[in-house]
Amino acid sequence: MCKENPAAEEKNEVVSKHFIEQIIDKDLAEGVYDTVHTRFPPEPNGYLHIGHAKSILLNYGLAQEYGGKFNMRFDDTNPTKEKTEFVESIMADIKWLGADWEDRLFFASNYFGQMYEAAVKLIKKGKAYVSDLSAEQIREYRGTLTEPGKEDPSSKRSIEENLKLFEEMKNGVYADGEKVLRARIDMASPNMNMRDPVIYRVAHMHHHNTGDAWCIYPMYDFAHPIEDAIEGITHSICTLEFEDHRPLYDWVVRELEYPHPPKQIEFAKMYLTNVVTGKRYIKKLVEDGIVDGWDDPRLVSIAALRRRGFTPESIKMFVDLCGVSKSNSSVDYAMLEYCIREDLKLKRSRVMAVIDPVKLVIDNYPEGQVEYLDAPNNLENEALGSRQVPFSRELYIEREDFMEEPPKKYFRLFPGNEVRLMNAYFVKCTGFEKDENGNVTVVHATYDPETKSGSGFEGRKVKGTIHWVACNTALKATVRLYENIIDEEKGVYNEDGSLNLNPNSLTVKEAYLEPSLKEAKPYESFQFVRQGYFCVDYKDSKEGAPVFNRIVSLKSSFKLPKKD
Repeated sequence: MCKENPAAEEKNEVVSKHFIEQIIDKDLAEGVYDTVHTRFPPEPNGYLHIGHAKSILLNYGLAQEYGGKFNMRFDDTNPTKEKTEFVESIMADIKWLGADWEDRLFFASNYFGQMYEAAVKLIKKGKAYVSDLSAEQIREYRGTLTEPGKEDPSSKRSIEENLKLFEEMKNGVYADGEKVLRARIDMASPNMNMRDPVIYRVAHMHHHNTGDAWCIYPMYDFAHPIEDAIEGITHSICTLEFEDHRPLYDWVVRELEYPHPPKQIEFAKMYLTNVVTGKRYIKKLVEDGIVDGWDDPRLVSIAALRRRGFTPESIKMFVDLCGVSKSNSSVDYAMLEYCIREDLKLKRSRVMAVIDPVKLVIDNYPEGQVEYLDAPNNLENEALGSRQVPFSRELYIEREDFMEEPPKKYFRLFPGNEVRLMNAYFVKCTGFEKDENGNVTVVHATYDPETKSGSGFEGRKVKGTIHWVACNTALKATVRLYENIIDEEKGVYNEDGSLNLNPNSLTVKEAYLEPSLKEAKPYESFQFVRQGYFCVDYKDSKEGAPVFNRIVSLKSSFKLPKKD
């Protein structure tokens, strides 16, 4: 299509930029910075979830867009909750999403020496002091939103005494909580974060990276701006809950006199409806055995989404659709499902799998004969080619594809009705067998050899087509069908704060699949005809015996909003 007005298109592109891009454009134009350097700084105290994906892709995407750099940095200043397991899982998730930090992998703990010297510098400037108040007393002295705080009695100490006490804190002289280092700012500030915040505390804890080298640790609000400044970050992008912390961020970099101070910018978090993202809740689900780990496919951790079969491309599409703004809002989980369907529909083979089987016997088909039929892998993408599917006298079909007494407009198998077996022949139902409980166990039919798919048959028409799997070559496999782990009708939380769990969030079936799926590898995904998209589970699959997780069904209630 020809571009009618390239200038107008270019103008529209500029207008469509989100507010962070507009800030960066202004900074570059005014010479505030001559490059763009971003970072993703998670605390390694749990697995990342879908909300973190937005931050990862935003920070990395901005670095790419402006030809800048992207750092990966662990904000590991709190040894009470951090584990090497979480460090490794976070790195795996970010690599999988496609964010490349190249050789710029950093740990905040590697800067502990520089942070200590920064604190000493503040003491020498009269901008920090050692306090004897307990945590409870500090809260009491801080005041309220309507009343100013009271001066800490320790704030009158001399610089020399503060230096001595801070060094003793470092040397392990004091017990946990016995002393803290506070920034001297303004106890009457309308911003509670500026009322002489604690910037160092005593904690005799083993650290996953530094071992027992330190028994004092910096607070996040003090450490984070220092880390950004040391690494040359230009735009420190974080979520809205840090907006009130920005004055403290700016105070730290200003008082420490960094030559090119970074700029903090806040954006709205991404909230998904009826999902569990809180680490405390997921930890309890794991400990109670309700899920089989942080990567259980019913969760929305990045590891769980990957295990379930979501792709990096689908998550990027989802993040792009959500956009970047200053306003908090919730997004329906159906949008995420829409994105994975859109991503997979042209990429994955469409195969036959029977999840609730009943046997179909074609009485006039030769016993012992196996015929290989040609089946296209994806009707919407011919480039995926075709495969050979074995066909024989006895097949498995879905139980719902046969009814003894069908309602109107039921076009599948019932006595006397004819349907097409997908990629095969027309078959006509001639009868059925039941067990002592009245359950149908076998459906009988005859086939018309003239009606083979691809033969050019132009005779009578049939209204129904059903899928099937040949019994003698079928792969028996475990299939997991998922629903939301939350009971959506009741909401996420009970009145007591516990989770409203859906008892039907996981259904396990023994299914019959095309034999070609025997060689399916972990994380490989397929469309099962009429059932949805499925992915080979990396954790529980064994060679020749894959376990399939349903990624998403084929039906969607989500519709993209119409553009003006």
